[in-house]
Amino acid sequence: MQRTREFVIQLGDLRVDRLRVRFTTERKDVVRFVVQYEALIGGRWHQVVRYDTAHHEAHVHVFHPDGTSDRMVLEFQTYAEAFTHAYRDLKARWRWYRMGYEQELEESRP
Repeated sequence: MQRTREFVIQLGDLRVDRLRVRFTTERKDVVRFVVQYEALIGGRWHQVVRYDTAHHEAHVHVFHPDGTSDRMVLEFQTYAEAFTHAYRDLKARWRWYRMGYEQELEESRP
């Protein structure tokens, strides 16, 4: 039987950064997941980084303000390992990801 859990974690004190987490387990194995860092910038939420298992492989998307993204396949033995990495990475480095996104946003303005 599969079980899906979903939750949002506020990051920092200003409530303008959050992690959106969703994962599904079957028996004790992670069979799919999404861990997404979102930032409130200019009055709207932007997806900045998303780890997921769409297309039957664990991978990460780093989004850019112009709507494009860079995609990299993750090299882990199991989805559980990839999920743990994704969660830890975004909890530890969300400020760095936000800074890069905001810098790209600023550079793209005329």
